[in-house]
Amino acid sequence: MLAVCDGTSRRSVLFCTVPAGRQGVCSAMPVAAARALVHDLIVHPRDLRAENRALHALAAWAYQFSSQVSVYPPCTVLLEVQGSLKLFGGYSVLLERIQQGIEALGYKAQIATAPTPLAAYSLACCNHQQYIEDAADLAAALADLPLSVLDWTQPLLDRLHGMGVRRLGEVLKLPRDGLARRFGPDKLLYLDRMLGRCPDPQTMYKPPARFRRRLQLVAEVEQTDAMLFVLQRLVMELCGWLHGQGGALQHFEIRLWHRCQQHTRLTIGLHEKSRAADQFMVLVRERLERLELEQPVQEIELRADQLLQLDAQSLDLFDTHVRSNQVDLLDRLRARLGSDAIRGLSAVAEHRPEYAWSYSEPGHSEQCSDDRQRPLWLLPVPRQLRTDNNWPCLQGRLTLQQSRERIESGWWDERDIARDYFIARSTSGACYWIYHELSGEQRWFLQGIFE
Repeated sequence: MLAVCDGTSRRSVLFCTVPAGRQGVCSAMPVAAARALVHDLIVHPRDLRAENRALHALAAWAYQFSSQVSVYPPCTVLLEVQGSLKLFGGYSVLLERIQQGIEALGYKAQIATAPTPLAAYSLACCNHQQYIEDAADLAAALADLPLSVLDWTQPLLDRLHGMGVRRLGEVLKLPRDGLARRFGPDKLLYLDRMLGRCPDPQTMYKPPARFRRRLQLVAEVEQTDAMLFVLQRLVMELCGWLHGQGGALQHFEIRLWHRCQQHTRLTIGLHEKSRAADQFMVLVRERLERLELEQPVQEIELRADQLLQLDAQSLDLFDTHVRSNQVDLLDRLRARLGSDAIRGLSAVAEHRPEYAWSYSEPGHSEQCSDDRQRPLWLLPVPRQLRTDNNWPCLQGRLTLQQSRERIESGWWDERDIARDYFIARSTSGACYWIYHELSGEQRWFLQGIFE
């Protein structure tokens, strides 16, 4: 069970988890009293910097729903959604998607919409989930809100309270001249911006070009399974950032931070671009299953540097096939066994068989346009064959095809060869690729086997 306290000398509880609340812990309770109720209560001081980082991370995630996002400290993100309603299927669908996404990230949000930022903020503070389209309806919708929604100083609110003003609607009924003269013209401008009588320009938030997100764990973790919840949250933030940027990834990095700022680095790679959270999490689980932690983990960080442009896909008008975000077998093998264990093969424009191939990125192998018949299986080292009257034998005399392939190459790198290659068959029907030296001892060698 967890509680967050303020940083003053007389510490009191600001927030607590639901299990702690069931044990009697509540806001404004002294920390000593809370610990008397719950002996194993974990108390963390409030971290305003961490809250600000979380707010900006939420703004980057919300960028997928609107291109106009503003951060309104200390705990509000503003979105201009009028231009997104048709794209997402209307207000109710968009609101539901935002609400579900925020809850999946581990946050609890109060959402409201209004023609002006201050009106939407005020309604959200009072948990009034209203959808107000016309600015002319704002005064009536805001009338019953308490004065605490106003971003004014406490002494000013106390003065209004002493005048018998309890609700926002009562403030709006005060004479404008007297309100400006008594409390200042800036307060009148504040109310006009709330009601849409004056413009209220906001500073637009710009998502970072690279994704960096680091979360501190409540307690040290020694088992990889315990990190999946935090990684799920980080991956969802990453995918929200990718949707907002209109991009995708082929690899990202996880850093598990230990004591003394030491860390374990894990790289998750895909052979095709993607931004699907389900795909990412499957690969993360595969990678963690074979990870043995040498030290407990205190913090988890997710990094993505190389943002790739996602190719547009055109669908057939009558195509009823539903595309699923299935994880490719190649990616799962790479996540489980490591990148070095999975490699592809590519043909190289080279006459010498032992140098006519190279390793390549899996899934991006290249083929040679040469139509000569070559075996798929080459021996690591050619095997010398015994001969019978200078005729090659392998479990008996071999039968050679009449056609031959002569290779004389490699003089420039001091690995020159001069050989005649033949396709040969044994008495059992097996097919081999053999060659005869044109110089030196003129021996016969087996170099490849046809399937």
